[in-house]
Amino acid sequence: MRVEDFEIKLKDGRCAIIRSPREEDIQGTLDYLYKSAGETEFILRYPEECVKYTAEAEKALFDRMNTSDNETMLVCIVDGIVAGNCQVTWSKNIKTKHRATVAIALCKDYWNLGIGTKFFQEMIRIAEANPDITQMELDFIEGNTRARALYEKMGFRICGVRPNAVKLKDGTLLNEYSMIHEVTRK
Repeated sequence: MRVEDFEIKLKDGRCAIIRSPREEDIQGTLDYLYKSAGETEFILRYPEECVKYTAEAEKALFDRMNTSDNETMLVCIVDGIVAGNCQVTWSKNIKTKHRATVAIALCKDYWNLGIGTKFFQEMIRIAEANPDITQMELDFIEGNTRARALYEKMGFRICGVRPNAVKLKDGTLLNEYSMIHEVTRK
């Protein structure tokens, strides 16, 4: 599903554009995927695992997302650079079409500028516009206190834990927490 472009003012005074991804964003997205994977242990990939992402695969993903009726992706462009992205997806199956899954990541240079909040506001708006969706879901990794604070600010609450769900290169095991946000409509 395509989303209309909109501009936001960042906390540092710069302007950014949030919109559906375009073909011109492919290389920037590949760069963002690689960079963000090396900046934190809280993304489920290491930089060397990003070789699986190709321009062709990203184009196919963008095309699928932009034409889908049950998923959308947004990118945030700051000074011509892909700062991060988010996506919301929901099932067409009768038993699970009330559940939407969300995901978000930003490069470290763009943390604490208000982008994550705007991404979540838009994902919540999309969910609220679908009368079938009553619950949004996400997961985060133990220790990611910044993300948890954002998710709680946006109305998510912890509903479960997967013990030892993530194993870092050094052998450290981390839990993964599941959160939900109950969708309300005005």
